[in-house]
Amino acid sequence: MALILIVDDQNTNRQIYSQIARRIEDGTDVVTCAGSHDALKWLDHNDPDLILTDFNMPGMHGDDFIGQIRANPRFADVPIIVVTVFEDRNLRLRALDAGATDLLISPVDHREFVARARNLLKMHRQSQVLSNRASSLLESLKKSESILAWTQRENESRLVNVINTLPVMVSATDVDGCFLFMNSNKANYLGLKAEDVVGRSCTEVLGEQVAERNTAIDQLVIASGTDLRSFEEEIVSSKGTRKIFMTTKSPLIEGKRVIGVVTSSQDITDRKAAETHLHHMAHHDGLTGLANRSLLRDRVDREIGRCRRGDGRFALHLIDLDGFKQVNDVHGHATGDELLVRVGEQLRNVASPNDLVARLGGDEFAILQTNVKNDTHVEQLGQAITNAMPDAISLIDLSTSVTASIGIAVHPEDGNSFEKLMSNADQAMYKTKAASGNGFCLYATNLDARAEAERRVDDALKAALDDRRFELLYQPQVDLKSGDICGCEALLRMRGEDGALIAPADFLARAERNGMIMPINEWVIYEACRQGAEWHSKGYTDFTIGVNLSPVQFQRQSVPLLVARILAETGMPAHCLDLELTESIVLHDRKQVAQQLSQLRTLGIKISIDDFGTGCSSLSYVKHFPVDRLKIDQSFVRDMLKNPSDTAIVRATINLGHSLGLEVIAEGVEDRAVANALLLEHCDRAQGYYFSRPAPADEFEQAMQKQLRYGTRLVESLQEPA
Repeated sequence: MALILIVDDQNTNRQIYSQIARRIEDGTDVVTCAGSHDALKWLDHNDPDLILTDFNMPGMHGDDFIGQIRANPRFADVPIIVVTVFEDRNLRLRALDAGATDLLISPVDHREFVARARNLLKMHRQSQVLSNRASSLLESLKKSESILAWTQRENESRLVNVINTLPVMVSATDVDGCFLFMNSNKANYLGLKAEDVVGRSCTEVLGEQVAERNTAIDQLVIASGTDLRSFEEEIVSSKGTRKIFMTTKSPLIEGKRVIGVVTSSQDITDRKAAETHLHHMAHHDGLTGLANRSLLRDRVDREIGRCRRGDGRFALHLIDLDGFKQVNDVHGHATGDELLVRVGEQLRNVASPNDLVARLGGDEFAILQTNVKNDTHVEQLGQAITNAMPDAISLIDLSTSVTASIGIAVHPEDGNSFEKLMSNADQAMYKTKAASGNGFCLYATNLDARAEAERRVDDALKAALDDRRFELLYQPQVDLKSGDICGCEALLRMRGEDGALIAPADFLARAERNGMIMPINEWVIYEACRQGAEWHSKGYTDFTIGVNLSPVQFQRQSVPLLVARILAETGMPAHCLDLELTESIVLHDRKQVAQQLSQLRTLGIKISIDDFGTGCSSLSYVKHFPVDRLKIDQSFVRDMLKNPSDTAIVRATINLGHSLGLEVIAEGVEDRAVANALLLEHCDRAQGYYFSRPAPADEFEQAMQKQLRYGTRLVESLQEPA
């Protein structure tokens, strides 16, 4: 059983070190002293197996204290661990010169303390065995003591340089962003000298752009006093080499005060490359390099999520080669494989950059056509695919005729799921084959029927506007830490003539195309602001109402003027209105949109990026547009506990948002497990069926009333596990 003496003038440190020390081995006994003099008195009558002492204590310098211990022959070989700060090299050398066995850097790493203490106790016990041997072993003992002295001298050199030899880039900065320390690994990578960076600002050492981002993240650590969850970042070396690092930032604490931030970055470039390769293999066809069915399904599901409010369309083109079997039979499978590769190349050429080309197996391909404007847009791609087949054949000089039969299904008209769209596209493709192939066919081949259906939707929209049959439902947004309602999203519904509520996916896409979205969205903004002003007057002031904007509004009118007028008419406070943007808005005049958003921000209105992560332009929002919040799309949130890729996307979005000073909201939270996971990832807000389904204004008001009067929350506060 080991007896350990801990000497530190800080009561908190003594308690922490005591708890750690008891984990070294079973039966460990710990004695603590608040000062050097008390410790020396205790040592007069006791023999510890290990001593841990702070170097800087009032009353006696650390080297004097160690020297007095070593002056007593009883304690000549008792291990003494000194706690000191790593940037003060002089103190470390003084401690080692006085007889310290080992050093720990403050703040103390718990695992390092336990590991080093175990090793020193083992060494001490071996030394005791040697010292108790008979005099006949005196020469051996002297030799062992000589080895021990040599080991101690070697430890001095190793401990001084250990931080510099770690295979991790480590640095520390103070609260003002000036470097306190940088290890050799990081300095060498950045082409610097470690001793030259101390006292210099991050901007001076790293450059303005890198320093600005690092300082913003450091301030979050300083403000919270807690570790920042590890995040991936790309760091460029002095030679222009780009590597991926896993970076962790922790507060540097002195007493109870945060005095800086410690940053450690581990090179994970090779691991990321392996992960990328494995991910590519799992989601791509081995022969052509195109996406496979799994990736196509994932992209279609995400497109459905992006278009779920009806503010977008996409088409699925299913392509089957006519005469491919004959190529294999006549020319062999090697030629057949080469033809498949050439077909894949031609499909890439005719597809747009935002489209996805996939090989589903055999001679079957597909193209996911995004951002469809109209049926003509779809037909143009179908014709381009048809025209591309002769080029693919000419590249390998085939005498056999090969054409393509193409079937096309359009979302949302022809299906609201991957399976339905594939089935309908398959039916359309077989109609093409039945008509001798070499062409394309839309699933809704009866264009008159489609036109009639659109006319009925037009009539229903006009009647709903005339009869005021549009309604708003409100879905709460909840603060994940407290469980309080902190906002809501206004969701549009249309009530049919039979009294049933109609979801926006069934009418908004048509409203976008026929222009009726303008009066509809103007009514939505007005009604949300009117209701918000009413709630504000009743004392429900600490929340925002989110309203979705249509890209058509930015094209056809001044949104800032419209919103300013509505705010003035309703009395809604500007800071309580949260306008939500989708990716389709950025597809138009970016400069004009950015200008209008800046004007809205000047009014005090909040701007959110909705469905963040579903499109390739998501980061363009952050870079070019003034925004306040990121809303993580529900397609990532819903399966984040089952799909590691979704978890990584959610985590990266939260870290990105926080590093830019943005609030992050997760959509589509349907159970407590996901809500807890989001809390652990430090997400700010969430909304979804777990908290509440969209509700009429009076029901939503009742929930706020209970919270305001009685403190009743939608859910009990979520707690991070200890």
